[in-house]
Amino acid sequence: MPEINSLFVTRLYRALLSEQGKPVDHSELEASCWSVAEDDEAGQNWCEENGYPGYTSYASLSDLPYRFPIFKELVKVLDKHVATFAKDVEFDLDGRDLVLEDIWINILPPGGIHTSHIHPHSVISGTTYVAVPDGASAIRFEDPRHAMMMAAPPRIKDARPELRAFSYVAPAAGEVLLWESWLRHEVPLNMAEEERISISFNYAWS
Repeated sequence: MPEINSLFVTRLYRALLSEQGKPVDHSELEASCWSVAEDDEAGQNWCEENGYPGYTSYASLSDLPYRFPIFKELVKVLDKHVATFAKDVEFDLDGRDLVLEDIWINILPPGGIHTSHIHPHSVISGTTYVAVPDGASAIRFEDPRHAMMMAAPPRIKDARPELRAFSYVAPAAGEVLLWESWLRHEVPLNMAEEERISISFNYAWS
């Protein structure tokens, strides 16, 4: 009998935010996201100038944990989730730490998309979900070998999940997803009738 093994693996961490650390007040977190979006004129202008649907604080605010106590509490919880994930993927951190580098708000309106991208210069990236209405987009992850498949035929429709070129994960409000920052991902068209609200972040090796 032939022996067939899997040589490599891509890990995806998924958990309830409340599973680690002190619970974060979800309603306060959502209200804070809206408050920031309404007051951040620089961010609104950046979104308009760059054709970004909805709102993101990515290019305008780098100090959310210092502006709002709820974000400071959130980071403490995220630190614990990231430490758990780093242990799972067996990083040798050589006595150094994974520390928060960026954290930003995303408010994706009905019909909005977030195109395929990676997070350069980071080690672990992730998103925690604040509002996920019915019909909101799943996040789509791309097989990192995709660009090297060259003349390979497509996979069959019901291929095993680990063999598919794309993997869709439909998160719920209150969940956190973590992945290694080189993993390409995107948010397809938001088919919901309301905004999809999330908070994304990067951790660097410091």
